[in-house]
Amino acid sequence: MIEFCCGIPELLKGGFTEQASTGIDVYSIRQPLGVCAGITPFNFPTMVPMWMWAPALACGNTFVLKPSEKDPTASIYTAELLKEAGVPDGVFNVVHGDKVAVDAILEHPGIASVSFVGSTPIARYVYETGTSHGKRVQALGGAKNHMIVLPDADIDMAADAAVSAGYGSAGERCMAVSMLVAVGDAGDELVSAIKERLPKVKVGDGMSPDAEMGPLVTREHRDKVASYIDKGREAGATVVTDGRENAPDGGGFFLGVTLLDDVKPEMDVYKDEIFGPVLGVTRVDTYDEAVRLVNENPYGNGVAIFTRDGGVARQFQFDVNVGMVGINVPIPVPVAYYSFGGWKNSLFGDLHVYGPEGIQFYTRGKVVTSRWPDPATSKVDLGFPQTR
Repeated sequence: MIEFCCGIPELLKGGFTEQASTGIDVYSIRQPLGVCAGITPFNFPTMVPMWMWAPALACGNTFVLKPSEKDPTASIYTAELLKEAGVPDGVFNVVHGDKVAVDAILEHPGIASVSFVGSTPIARYVYETGTSHGKRVQALGGAKNHMIVLPDADIDMAADAAVSAGYGSAGERCMAVSMLVAVGDAGDELVSAIKERLPKVKVGDGMSPDAEMGPLVTREHRDKVASYIDKGREAGATVVTDGRENAPDGGGFFLGVTLLDDVKPEMDVYKDEIFGPVLGVTRVDTYDEAVRLVNENPYGNGVAIFTRDGGVARQFQFDVNVGMVGINVPIPVPVAYYSFGGWKNSLFGDLHVYGPEGIQFYTRGKVVTSRWPDPATSKVDLGFPQTR
């Protein structure tokens, strides 16, 4: 992200049209907004703010960061590093707090734009409140990311991808795969392959070098995620692996990996963004059914398909109504020189975060139309022959 923003002279170039009409030139420039703000979640307390403040500062703005109250330390350390690097006081600012701080940012007349990443209900609130106060707002909301596995897929590759994408970061990320859609006869083999891998997922203290999955963010969230295991069973899903049974002993808000099979679209475990290490499997007969599930979902953040068929993969990228698509890639987070963001209830606003759209978000376009007097009629001695 920082490397991308270091190319800001290239990214802020405007266009120029000579002689748009007789003696008239037209050109465009981009200028900073002024004071920009970011409201960020707990799960990536360094990376997500950097999606915002790096392009904002590179474009010539100042920035106010309101991090999650659940992990405030990283933002302070970022501020210390920026000060050490020579960023002047007042250019990068950190404000701590809860809804009171959020509302103050959304209503403050001196703040020109607000960027947000978090749940869909809060994203909607941030967007509606910020825009009602005349601000430019990009608000990234929640997700229910599907991963479609076709019968011709490499099942070992798909199973490895499902485990890493479903349980990495304890499932607490908006790009986590939470629903597997097994097409045709792929289901039994896929579930068996994932079940075989789950005992190898080491859950423990995140500071331990051999831990592959750490705790959830709070006790309350851990208990809420765990409640979906019983909800799924009661609704008719098959609990293949129960995360409460493979959680480590002792303190900490730990929950082990959970796998639910035979999940139906009408179940809460299918509809809700659980935001934890609970992976569901839905079985369908055809590719068209799988795509319909993705497109009917109210979220449109990320989606993946696993297949060996290049024609199907190419068609898939056009068929799905989702902002980020992976082909044999389970978590298709774009590199910094593309932009990140979903569709539908996963994004409020019209510009995605970072990349080219981030540069557009943190600047305003201006077009200049200019005419200069004909040098032949000028009364100024230019010191050389004046010709048309």
